[in-house]
Amino acid sequence: MAQETTQPAPPSAPTAPARALLPFILPAVVVGVVASLVFTGVSTAAEQLQRVLWGPLPDALGVGRYSVLWMFVMLVASGLAVGLVVWKVPGHAGPDPATLGLDAPVLPPAVLPGLVLATGLMLAGGPSLGPENPVIAVNVGLAAWLGGRFLPRTPGTLWPVLAESATIGALFGTPVAAALVVSEALAGRPMRGRLWDNLFAPLTAGACGAMTTALVDRPTFDLGLPPVGHPHARDLPAALVIASVAALLGMCAVRAFPYVHAGFRRLRHPMLMLPAGGVVLGALAALGGHLTLFKGLSEIGELARDPEGWSAGRFATMTVVKLAALLVAASCGFRGGRIFPAVFVGTALGLTAHALVPAVHPSLGVATAVLGMLLAITRQGWVSLFTAAVLVASPGILALLCVASLPAWLLVTGRPQMQLRADGTPVR
Repeated sequence: MAQETTQPAPPSAPTAPARALLPFILPAVVVGVVASLVFTGVSTAAEQLQRVLWGPLPDALGVGRYSVLWMFVMLVASGLAVGLVVWKVPGHAGPDPATLGLDAPVLPPAVLPGLVLATGLMLAGGPSLGPENPVIAVNVGLAAWLGGRFLPRTPGTLWPVLAESATIGALFGTPVAAALVVSEALAGRPMRGRLWDNLFAPLTAGACGAMTTALVDRPTFDLGLPPVGHPHARDLPAALVIASVAALLGMCAVRAFPYVHAGFRRLRHPMLMLPAGGVVLGALAALGGHLTLFKGLSEIGELARDPEGWSAGRFATMTVVKLAALLVAASCGFRGGRIFPAVFVGTALGLTAHALVPAVHPSLGVATAVLGMLLAITRQGWVSLFTAAVLVASPGILALLCVASLPAWLLVTGRPQMQLRADGTPVR
């Protein structure tokens, strides 16, 4: 009888010595702090302008702050203001935002001021986009430019990774989100050495970005919904159905994205595309109400404060209107990201499920709907799971979220993403 042979296990990647990682600490710390300050600075300035535009100004004019007239005026005015920046400011506020994701290109320094201005005006004016994509692009451009000038011996490929990690850490208030995004990106690339050696510098930057934001701004994602507690048998089918429905609804917007984008592109000029987008957004705001304005992070807190305060029809209306507003704002040229408004859409959808079937726990409905919606919109599995989990701060829901992610992922994987190439075709 032939002697059986066993194949030796493949050798594991060698661990990097400490002396190879130590030189990355200082650049990572500096990038983390600066990226957080850029994010908080843009957000704070936009919030201050928002308070004026949506408070004292309509009061002085004798117009209701969130009247249909004022929402329409402000959204069209935002389109005009951002269109003027895109048209006249050097760099034209960067590339078409429909082509950008969390993995931002390195933009020339001359582009960055216009991109910051366009982002701040958008955040204050009310379109349904968040700050993540343009702020990441600004921080990547700054890190690459300043790092190349002051630390020319540091590998140039390191600066974008540090800036992305730092900004994501600052946005979510924790370096865990940055580590998850970077590890997901590394999975598709050739990697030298151990995973944690590759994550050392990005995790340092993400931690410093998160700590700086926590000291300056004290952000929180917890909606204060009642905890799920010990899961029941009925929770599993509810989680599977809600996550799948959310993913399907998100994919409807993804499918429509290139067509809506092409429709606005036919107008050819930013002073036509962006005001036209403002007109459509004003009509949607009249239908959905003021909670469907802005990036949506503060507004989901208002939704969650009283899960029984609106009917299922009202929650469903806000779900559809916010998703349509996200689609229009991302298509017509407003500079912004898609994660935060997608979280609002998922929250409203989850509360719709609770209103329709009171046996569905509100935390379960919100978390699983946000999970499915983010999987469809971002195609970032770890970020979707992480965001859904931190919204409800209920450890008992983690297992349900992991199971619910499986059918939702099957519905979205291999299909177009909510991001376009330069020629207008969808990214898969």
